[in-house]
Parts: sequence; C-alpha cells; structure tokens
Amino acid sequence: MILPIRAFGDPVLRKTGRDIDKDYPELQTLIVNMFETMNEANGIGLAAPQIGLDIRLFIVDASPLAEDEDYAEIADELKTFKKVFINAKILEESGEEWKFNEGCLSIPDVREDVKRKETILIEYYDENFVKHTESYSDIRARIIQHEYDHIEGILFTDHLSALKKKLVKGKLNKISQGDISVGYKMRFPK
Repeated sequence: MILPIRAFGDPVLRKTGRDIDKDYPELQTLIVNMFETMNEANGIGLAAPQIGLDIRLFIVDASPLAEDEDYAEIADELKTFKKVFINAKILEESGEEWKFNEGCLSIPDVREDVKRKETILIEYYDENFVKHTESYSDIRARIIQHEYDHIEGILFTDHLSALKKKLVKGKLNKISQGDISVGYKMRFPK
C-alpha cells in the first residue's frame, strides 16, 4: 500500500524515534508498504517518521544508482544494497567530510550540498531482528546517514549554513503549506 509522505513542517519529522521490538504490530506489512511508497516516489531511502511513525525504522535501496556512471566502480554493490534498519545506532563516523547534493522526499524540489563523514560504523537489527554491526563508505554511508538523521528528528536542511537556510526558507514555507506539486502522495501539516 502506498502511504502519504509527510511534508516539511509536520511535527513527526522532528521527533526522535523510539526503539521497537520484534512484536511491533504488522512490522513486515509496514516494511513492504514503506518499500512500495519509496519506489512510487522514486526514492532511495525512507524513514518511518516520513510516513508519520516516530519509531527507529528506515529502509534503503540504492539499486537505482547502479546505472549511474558516477558509481560505476561500485555498481555491483549498489545493485544489491537494499536493507532494513531497525533501532539503528551509528557508533562511529570517520574519514574526511565530503559534500554531496542531497534531497529528501519530505522536502521536494529542494536540493543542497551537505557535508558528511565518508565512513560509518552502524549497529542495527534487520527485518528478522537479527543484529548486525557493519561499516559503510561512499554513497551507501551517505544514504544511511541521511535516513538515520530522520529517526533522530534531523532534516538535511539542518546541516546547511545560516545563509543557505535563509535562501531556502521561502521554498520550505511553501512546502509546509502544501503549495507544491509532486508526483507522489504527500500529507501536509494542518
């Protein structure tokens, strides 16, 4: 089922997610619905707060990037990089900071350069509640960091300089008022 994506300004996007356990109601259905919603919106990541749930759950699917020549060196890894992260905790961020132009399904038509560390060590449970501790670098780390921010109540626009925030303020106000046209289901703040 395609779920509406919460738009900038919705209070749930600012909440720190709470841990869940393996008995969370209809967890597997929720995960399937999140992948359908993300795919319908042509996204590569989606966090539970973006569909109105203040829980520590996000999904990623970098396979669409495998066709991009910028990622030719890691295309095989990207093709299979489809994961569920439950109760995730980034244990370490390391390496150089690098800029990348990010966007967000909750903030359509706004893209800005964001600096993030190049490597992360993350602990999480998968959809079967098997615990993992893994390290990621390159664009995979970037996708995870962006989605992880969502379960911490942080948006990519929070990483912008004061000047950049000022420059996008008008667009953000329009989004929060529903004054935007997108090709996927959205729910705007009341």
